[in-house]
Amino acid sequence: MKLNPKEYARMVSRTSPPSPVVKDCLWAFFVGGGICLLGEGLRQVFLIWYDVTMAGTLTSIALIFLSAACTMAGWYQKLAAKAGAGTLVPITGFANSVVSPAIEFKAEGWVTGIGAKIFGIAGPVIAYGTAASAVWGVLYWLMGKVG
Repeated sequence: MKLNPKEYARMVSRTSPPSPVVKDCLWAFFVGGGICLLGEGLRQVFLIWYDVTMAGTLTSIALIFLSAACTMAGWYQKLAAKAGAGTLVPITGFANSVVSPAIEFKAEGWVTGIGAKIFGIAGPVIAYGTAASAVWGVLYWLMGKVG
């Protein structure tokens, strides 16, 4: 049976359940906001004992640790299945993207498993982020020389 794209699109729309867009957006908004609220709460606690810079650093470390622990326990994936993009709050989503492949490939060993696969998802983000920052740094420097 050969289908043209319009017939295929009609078949897909008939068989696909409707997407609850509003509900999904609300889940993402509140989960992402909850993660940010947790981060701010941690920061305020750390500000009791430390200066602003150290409190921010400790907050980042705590969020990375909590995200990695939740990923190892399997909770982060369950939350992501429900909240979608809400779990992609940069620091926790990045920690999850590093820990997930490490857990998945640990049976293959330290070098060929964890070592080779740990940055499989996060590696391109690091590489292109570094390259983009270098390009923008040069452009910023050139604009300072010209203007």
